[in-house]
Amino acid sequence: MAGYYQTLFNMIDKMGHGGLLRRLGLFHVLVLFTIVTSYAQPFQFAHVTDVHVGGASGEEDLRRTVADINANPDLDFVILSGDITEFGSDEELVLAKRMLDSIRIPWYVIPGNHDTNWSESGGNSFRKIFRGETFAFEHNGYFFVGTNSGPNMRMSPGQVPRENLVWMDSLFAAHPNTEQPLIYVNHYPQDSSLNNWFEALDRVKTRNVQLVACGHGHQNKQYDFEGIPSIMGRSNLRAKDTVGGYNIVTIADGQAVYQERNPGVGTQDPWAIIPLVNHRFAEEERDYPRPDYSVNDNYPQLDTLWTFQDESDVGAGLAAYKELVITANTAGQVYALDARTGRKTWTFQTGGKVYSTPAVWKNYVVVGSTDHFIYCLDAKTGKLLWKFEAEKAVLGSPLVHKGMAYIGASDGKFRAFAIKSGKLLWSFDEVKGYVSAKPLLYENTLYFGSWGNGFYALDPATGALKWEWSNGASSRMLSPAACYPVGANGRVFIVAPDRYMTALDAYNGTEIWRKKIDSIRVRESMGLSEDGKLAYVKTMDGQVLGISTEADSMQIAWQSKLQLPYELTPSAISAQNGLVFVPSHAGLLSSIDAATGNVAWQYKISNAMINPLLPLKRKRLVASTMDGKVVCLKYR
Repeated sequence: MAGYYQTLFNMIDKMGHGGLLRRLGLFHVLVLFTIVTSYAQPFQFAHVTDVHVGGASGEEDLRRTVADINANPDLDFVILSGDITEFGSDEELVLAKRMLDSIRIPWYVIPGNHDTNWSESGGNSFRKIFRGETFAFEHNGYFFVGTNSGPNMRMSPGQVPRENLVWMDSLFAAHPNTEQPLIYVNHYPQDSSLNNWFEALDRVKTRNVQLVACGHGHQNKQYDFEGIPSIMGRSNLRAKDTVGGYNIVTIADGQAVYQERNPGVGTQDPWAIIPLVNHRFAEEERDYPRPDYSVNDNYPQLDTLWTFQDESDVGAGLAAYKELVITANTAGQVYALDARTGRKTWTFQTGGKVYSTPAVWKNYVVVGSTDHFIYCLDAKTGKLLWKFEAEKAVLGSPLVHKGMAYIGASDGKFRAFAIKSGKLLWSFDEVKGYVSAKPLLYENTLYFGSWGNGFYALDPATGALKWEWSNGASSRMLSPAACYPVGANGRVFIVAPDRYMTALDAYNGTEIWRKKIDSIRVRESMGLSEDGKLAYVKTMDGQVLGISTEADSMQIAWQSKLQLPYELTPSAISAQNGLVFVPSHAGLLSSIDAATGNVAWQYKISNAMINPLLPLKRKRLVASTMDGKVVCLKYR
């Protein structure tokens, strides 16, 4: 029967109404009229975005908008397209949820980059507080679908999580009517500002997608994403005005009419009128830009030994145990792959997303989870040996040394454990903000940064504070928290989103030098040369530089020939066997000759951010990308 009515829809496209009346009986015309008009019942909804509760005026502006929505009897529901909070903290999320719960009509919400990239819970609290990070519902014949956008905990362009794409596949399989009009919502524009924009678009284009709605840009703007009419809504923040605003969307007469609404002031004239039609993308032959993997054919000295595709995102790095590679995913699984074949050998399930990179000492694996627990597993079997509950999510990656594990959490504490017994040896309780990176052990001192603009040096035996340094940034988003610090020549080197590189005296925290050069623009990605003479840094302009670890000022002592596009990923740079391995936010792994600076080889894994790398023996390298792909390469 469904195929029969599909034929009726096709006939509408090819003939006028008179043709239909002549060729169809009255009953079929009435049935067809019922189907068509069910997709055309007029309605209004509010499109609210970029609320930023926790920011300057976010809370007050949202309260005004909620009151304004409640006073409008013509609105059927509300869509909130991300950046609900400023920093993704539990406090901000709870406050935002409490205010949104006072809306008297249905409302649907997805997270934005501010909710997930700086989240002390690793995005886990958003899922719990708002009961999900996606939505799907039908209203007056239209199908509305919204997905998460990332980036999740690691700075890069946005990314629709792998598990959200799998969810879309299941959702569409359960709703086989491809003719039902679809409106797709994501926080980001559906272009290269999302690493995997094409994966989401390719899915919705198998349906009758008529409109894409987004936020992120804080302005009212029309787009066209691969032929799909698209709207970016203004931020709810007032910015330089006296009052904020949102959009009222009217669906009627085959079009979507957007009007800006300023609470307590009025509704402006329409600024966008979008025809809602079936574009039949599945039938078109036009090609759109897609990632280019041809670079993988250029280097015969590079072999792909195996690949593994996870069904969830992988935001953690990797660890090695004998011939096992151990990593974790955002489905909460810690698992081991055979380093020779890529076959999964064991899996351990935690209760939350995992962004902590596992660490191995002898036969033990230590890892943190957003479910608040620190776990110790048997490296061979994945069996739980012990666990410890922190007060909040554990996003930090552990460092293991001589039977001790050191790890930071989101509860303002940095802890040390005896790995064999799980005994808590000490806890440093004065961390401002939360810890998300891996500490450095150098000169018998632990060094790490936090998302509270602080950088700490602790005694590894007692947890006593040796010294503390602050970058003095006005925003916690500029904290020296995402980089893996490096140490050499009695100095510790860090880079941060404030685009400064800093050399600190390893013993007392005194600034030896601190430099910001606009033409260089270093960020969180750095590493140390094999001889310790260079601190490698990657710039936002896609260059890799070697900064002298001996000079008393910031001196560029080495520069590679590598030139990447605009680059953001904070993953550490690695060096081994005379090569420098450089991750990127678009899945391109580059190898540089440490002596000459020339590019030795490149390999494109996917189009997503590369996590911290794992060099293995026998010139093997294992890398993973945020979209869940793991690859083992052998180089010659």
